[in-house]
Amino acid sequence: MARKPTRAPAKKKQPAAVETSESIEAQTRAFLKSGNKIDVIQPGISGQPSLAAKKNIKLGNNAKSAAS
Repeated sequence: MARKPTRAPAKKKQPAAVETSESIEAQTRAFLKSGNKIDVIQPGISGQPSLAAKKNIKLGNNAKSAAS
């Protein structure tokens, strides 16, 4: 009887995704030369839409007392 393999065959390793600053600069130059522009996004802004509903939460005990 033939033995069953005890492990899955090894997967081939993907080539490393390595970009040099020169290649990134060339891609950026080509992007700008084609008429596109780079938008500057303010810090703290996300391009991801918020999936949670906005909640108006008020912290603190600023309730007016009824005795006044």
